Amino acid sequence: MINYNFRPETYFDGTGSSILLTKLHYPESQWGEEISIYINVIDGKYHYEAIDFYGNDINLSPSKTNDILSLQELIRMIETMEVNAENILGNIELTISGIPEAKSDLYPELEKYFIEKRKSFGLN
Repeated sequence: MINYNFRPETYFDGTGSSILLTKLHYPESQWGEEISIYINVIDGKYHYEAIDFYGNDINLSPSKTNDILSLQELIRMIETMEVNAENILGNIELTISGIPEAKSDLYPELEKYFIEKRKSFGLN
């Protein structure tokens, strides 16, 4: 059973000011696109940024928090990503409407959640 209330004790291990929160791979997209979500701390708040190959402006909700996200909050952030309709490159709108494969060192059960969700939609 997935613990949706799980929160890592910390995001940072002292190796830098920016850390990879999760890498999302969309195998059904034409080029197997990926989106990476990073965390930075600015003025004591966690700031989240999503980056894809094309440099699209991907909006995350929330974009910043005072506290570490629970697994449930991270899943909601991923599943509600949106793009700024101006200057869209590639097929990012179609890509983020899919169900990703997810990897995260901080949230080990994130991968399991998306594997189960993909299976429920008939995806491998």
